[in-house]
Amino acid sequence: MSDQKLAFEDFQPGRRFALGPRAVTAEEIIEFAREFDPQPMHVDEAAGRASILGGLAASGWHTSALFMRMMAESFLVNSFSQGAPGVDFMEWRKPVLAGDTLSGHSTVIESRALRSRPGIGMVKFRHEVENQKGELVCLSENSIMFALRDMLEKTA
Repeated sequence: MSDQKLAFEDFQPGRRFALGPRAVTAEEIIEFAREFDPQPMHVDEAAGRASILGGLAASGWHTSALFMRMMAESFLVNSFSQGAPGVDFMEWRKPVLAGDTLSGHSTVIESRALRSRPGIGMVKFRHEVENQKGELVCLSENSIMFALRDMLEKTA
């Protein structure tokens, strides 16, 4: 990451941000599941192996949280992000299993300045997260609001 924070103008369609890599451990799968999604396939290795998931599997919500952390580390914490209005869709395509390593990318698919909120732009992303085998485990799209650099400079 550079020292200069990313503003709306830095998010042009086609720009891609690398995500990860992020190793996923059995311990963190179980810890997250015990707190937020205590289904057997998420808290017990034997139950995970016996399920259609094929092993101790992260909750889809855990997968989403891991993706969020990777996105934050990739570009959000070094930006003038103003939050997001929601998620268009989030698909969990394959289970994330203990021992997997996740990586991927976020790609800007469109961006526009908001007429209703001067100084703010909306950037739409497509996010793809894969395991170490190159299998797509999570696919998502959402928009994030960023401050325009022009407005930041005028208020500085």
